[in-house]
Amino acid sequence: MSDRQRRPDAVVVPADHGGSSLACIRSLSRLGLTVIGVASSESAPALASRHCDESHVAPSPGTDLDGYRDALFDLADRPAVRTVVPLYEPDIYALASDRAAFADRVATPWVDSDRLRRAQDRRELFAIAESADVPVPETSLLRERDDWSGRAVVKPRYTFVIEDGGVAYPEVHVTDPGERPDVEALVDEMGHEPIVQSHVPDGGEYGFFAVCDGGDPVRTFQHRRVRSYSYDGGASVYREAVDVPELAEAGQKLLSALDWHGPAMVEFRRDRRDGRFKLLEVNPRFWGSLPLAVAAGVDFPAVYYRLGIGDFDDDRRAGDGDHPAGDGRADYETGVGCHTLRGEASYLHSVLRHDHDHAQRPSLARAVASVALSVVRQPNFDYLAADDPAPFLRDVANHVFGGR
Repeated sequence: MSDRQRRPDAVVVPADHGGSSLACIRSLSRLGLTVIGVASSESAPALASRHCDESHVAPSPGTDLDGYRDALFDLADRPAVRTVVPLYEPDIYALASDRAAFADRVATPWVDSDRLRRAQDRRELFAIAESADVPVPETSLLRERDDWSGRAVVKPRYTFVIEDGGVAYPEVHVTDPGERPDVEALVDEMGHEPIVQSHVPDGGEYGFFAVCDGGDPVRTFQHRRVRSYSYDGGASVYREAVDVPELAEAGQKLLSALDWHGPAMVEFRRDRRDGRFKLLEVNPRFWGSLPLAVAAGVDFPAVYYRLGIGDFDDDRRAGDGDHPAGDGRADYETGVGCHTLRGEASYLHSVLRHDHDHAQRPSLARAVASVALSVVRQPNFDYLAADDPAPFLRDVANHVFGGR
């Protein structure tokens, strides 16, 4: 009898990525799988979960991307391991760049390097979106921009860059109307020529999420961002499940044009002027708000695993929703919300203490009331769970005592 027959099948989950790592660990454990968490520090909250069967410390991709890839490869080489889950850009970069080698050892339900490059090169991504009739902001390379009369957003052309053997994320810059930036300074800062886009007046930020099989969605989900770490933006700390046909149409068009395989998030901003969803980003892996999808009824980690091993119903795709994919009806509960409690505290602190040039500060009383009411009405949390409290406690300790 082989090792794979003697031991429960295992999945490797990168554990440095907060609530999304934890959602994966909890979900895959519920399937009866052995879960191996891998992180750059033993203090990662997800490693404290009772559902994490084994912890492994690897080099940080921020300083040693090759060492991180080697660590994932070594874990994938174990006989019981069936697949690896991509949760952040370094994960999918490492997995996609050596997809053939990983495929000799594990299931590879993730995108290949060519498709990944098209998603991570924002100039190419927006050109593909335009050709697929997906609305986009006016976009050009920085040196091609002549008109600075309106507000503009200068973004790195690539979602990340490799510096000194590690992964770096150049900052986004916002210019005011009439402000002409120092072009060469920005090129030097980012290490390449960035893109510039016309600012989209904020009518709400939305995400379209999917696990795809050769361009076709296996399962999909949508959310609306309600609050972020700061009132002027950043990662979401409270989101709600929605079902907007126009959003689904735009997201599916783009992923089909990319011939996407595996998980992806397509991020949109609704243009306040015309109500259209304008493309902001494609995250080519699982996403930070993954716990919301699971709470609303779309267990994406289970879908991903079943796609990898070829274990889903062709008529209902992943087989754990109420309707087949693509029939026009949401197969999850809309209106469900999910919180990052530490993030909610950060949001309130920003309202109390910070002034931002590009956002109007809300009333503190209204902000407190909004947070409190949503916590009571939607008691779903990225970390906090009554039957698995250790990750939440470790996350609090890390930020109080500086563990991470």
